[in-house]
Amino acid sequence: MRMHTTATVLSGALVLSALVLPGAAQAAERPGAATDLRAFASRSVQPSVRPQDALGGTTFKNGVVNKGKDIVLGVAGKKAVPVTFTAFDVEGVAITQAFLWQGTDSSSTDTITGALESDEYPTCTETPVEGGYSYSCKTVFTIDPAVAFKDGNGIAGPWKLFLGAYDLYANASADDDVAKASIKRAAKLSVNASPEPVKKGKTITVTGKLIRADWSTGKTTGYATQPVKLQFRKKGSSTYTTLKTIKTSRTGALSTTTKAGVDGDYRFVFDGTFTTGSATVPGDFVDVR
Repeated sequence: MRMHTTATVLSGALVLSALVLPGAAQAAERPGAATDLRAFASRSVQPSVRPQDALGGTTFKNGVVNKGKDIVLGVAGKKAVPVTFTAFDVEGVAITQAFLWQGTDSSSTDTITGALESDEYPTCTETPVEGGYSYSCKTVFTIDPAVAFKDGNGIAGPWKLFLGAYDLYANASADDDVAKASIKRAAKLSVNASPEPVKKGKTITVTGKLIRADWSTGKTTGYATQPVKLQFRKKGSSTYTTLKTIKTSRTGALSTTTKAGVDGDYRFVFDGTFTTGSATVPGDFVDVR
């Protein structure tokens, strides 16, 4: 194995700035995430053993965040987000580092709006290949929205995977866009169909509410003017059919009507948005007589 300890390889190699980013999202376990991110992005390393290789030649690919799924977070509770990737270096890698970040320039103080660092340094398995060494790596980001996103909801949306590495000579390599990720606010729906039972041909009123996580307050709030589908499933069937699409009120409330035909379940379905996860509520059964 060519993976060396952090102390052996990085001693005196990494020059950390005194960067402080008010309002930037940071994992509780790694409060200096934004500082480390910018340092890696800026290639802030002292001269290496091989001056001609002041910057490392490690390359990264095949990055996958959360198994390719959105990272949907409520107002409480930690979520473990797995990350996998591969790395390659001609002479070997000493250590890798992983960040999730948001912004336009990972090396600029003013444009990093969010930064999260993995719980531990990635674990990598080395395989000798033609021309160098390949590494299969994995790590985990444990995200607590009550801590990481307490400064606001603005960081919901697209994020990127930043990977950095030091080779055996403490030369730094970095790629700030190895994979895409989407961190979203969790949504929830409720539904009530009445009256029940109801006579065939009579009006059924279906009400409910769409709410979503508000990270800044640690509570949920109504999601206004959003399209939500009313769906119906006939008794004995496994398939729902969309009857209509309506919009939530300013408070997230839902209310619509339909005619009673046969026994079955009514439910609401929300497809989600750029910043908010999807939501589906279990159907409410109506007995038609």
